Amino acid sequence: MRRIRWNTPLVTALTGLGLITLLGIVAPFLAEEEATALSGAARAHASSEHWLGTDALGRDVLARTLVATRLTLEMTLAATAIAAVTGILLGAGVWVSGRRVRELGLRLIDVMISYPALILALVIATVLGTGPTASVLAIGLGGAPAFARLTANMAASVAQRDFVTQARLMGVPPYRVLVRHLLPNVAGPLLVLLSVAFANVLVALSGLSFLGVGVQTPDYDWGSLLNSGLASLHTNPAEAIGPAVAITVTGVLAGFVGDGLAAALDPRAGRAKVAAARPVVTAPSHRAPGEALVTVDGLAVVLPDGTRLVDDVSFHVMPGEIVGLVGESGSGKSLTAMSVARLLPEGLAAHAAELTLDDLDLAAPGTDPKRLATEIGVVFQDPSSSFNPALRMSGQLSETLRVHQGVRGAEADRRAIEALERVRIKEPARVMKQYPHELSGGMRQRAMIASALLPGPRLIVADEPTTALDVTVQAEVLDVLKDINRRRGTSVLLISHDIGVVGTVCHRIVVMYAGRVVEELSAADLRAGRVRHPYTRALLAASPRLRDTGTGDRAPLATIPGRPPAPAARPSGCAFAARCPVVLDTICATERPRLIDDVACHAVRQEVQAE
Repeated sequence: MRRIRWNTPLVTALTGLGLITLLGIVAPFLAEEEATALSGAARAHASSEHWLGTDALGRDVLARTLVATRLTLEMTLAATAIAAVTGILLGAGVWVSGRRVRELGLRLIDVMISYPALILALVIATVLGTGPTASVLAIGLGGAPAFARLTANMAASVAQRDFVTQARLMGVPPYRVLVRHLLPNVAGPLLVLLSVAFANVLVALSGLSFLGVGVQTPDYDWGSLLNSGLASLHTNPAEAIGPAVAITVTGVLAGFVGDGLAAALDPRAGRAKVAAARPVVTAPSHRAPGEALVTVDGLAVVLPDGTRLVDDVSFHVMPGEIVGLVGESGSGKSLTAMSVARLLPEGLAAHAAELTLDDLDLAAPGTDPKRLATEIGVVFQDPSSSFNPALRMSGQLSETLRVHQGVRGAEADRRAIEALERVRIKEPARVMKQYPHELSGGMRQRAMIASALLPGPRLIVADEPTTALDVTVQAEVLDVLKDINRRRGTSVLLISHDIGVVGTVCHRIVVMYAGRVVEELSAADLRAGRVRHPYTRALLAASPRLRDTGTGDRAPLATIPGRPPAPAARPSGCAFAARCPVVLDTICATERPRLIDDVACHAVRQEVQAE
């Protein structure tokens, strides 16, 4: 249970509402007789005997106001609950449903929110008739669209976060994604809206009773008492002031409760001490080998309009091998990797002649989610969005074990602690009890690697895992990946824009440009500078070096002129031609180079033929 950080507005408001609730419970027992007893002192002014005077039948107004507290609060709570539950389930439910259901649900919310809540409530009340039940249903359903719109807007951003994507990869059912991941991360704003809604519902219900379509005689609430007091407003204003003050004070206290709870339950608001990470000492062939673990043949990632973001990409990953995908931003390397992990963003489609992990068809629509979750581990590039900020690390690290391997309780925690130790996190038992914001970026990334390792995957897809980290922590994280590969034999598909990084970590490198593979080579050839494609040479030249090995002088940093073409504007010939220093005027502009002998370049092919 998350610890509540008590604050003054929350304590004050809860105390006030608690007293009002207590009053609503005991008042009917203590003041019912006085509230209903008739007397000859009709419309009497405020006095020591009747503090707020009497009504037209001589009944004590203060007693009636106190007794009306119970019915007023019961109706307000019921209507608020109807509005909140209906709206939240609709707003969050659309984001765990299919695309068609989501689009229909969002349009329905747009239509509902276009009508003012009170007008919608009056229409419902007219259909259902008068009385407390009709009023509660009318105001509750009328307030649901506000909850639905806020929930849908907030859930939209949370639904795209990495921890939700990973939960879907693990095959977590939609209702668990809703309860465990979506709702906890939108709870703060919803609590504020809940408090505002409580106050608004209180006023709306009182308004219906004031207009005569709410609570009917002989029952009475604050709204009906306010209507009764209006007739003597000029002669005995206290009769109207009593219920008006009750409505106002209760609404204001409800607002303070929402603000206080939003601050108290936000795990990022307490900013106590954030634990700091302690430094650790320490061509492609379309015919993949038969023993290949991962085979990608002719992969294309396509937009709905037919634009190819990734075009005819082929490579393979052997068991126990680290393969790097390298290229500039927009080269298609992350989309290629996410196609292997089946985590493409919605709206994109992947097609391939072959896309497999051993005997698991990654292109088939009915791929076993359990095997996906346990045989492929994913390490995302942004450690700050890798975990659900509303949950402690223990439950998140062991989720795959609990969902797909039936490991629970102390055993799941023990395995999670062991995984944290393997990635060199000190005091793993303490880390298990912390929230993600209490860890440094390097610790979060290592914890993400531990989470990916827990089910014992055969392949880890690391999507630029060091981009958001400083240089020292980058080296530590890469060292962890190499150690995992060396000790456990886990294959790794590493995505990076830094050709120096992949040269030191990977066994083989696949260079991508403009959504296509332009060269494949071994790490030894890359480190020795034995590269052939002009783009690969340009990437190497643009990598920083402290000194030139020949003269000892500082080497200037080379740049690659121009920018990669947009996917929809790729030329029919070589996509690198406009930036290439050895471009051939005719063939490069008109004919796309094919990947032959691990390189796709007309100029390189001419050189080979000339030799």
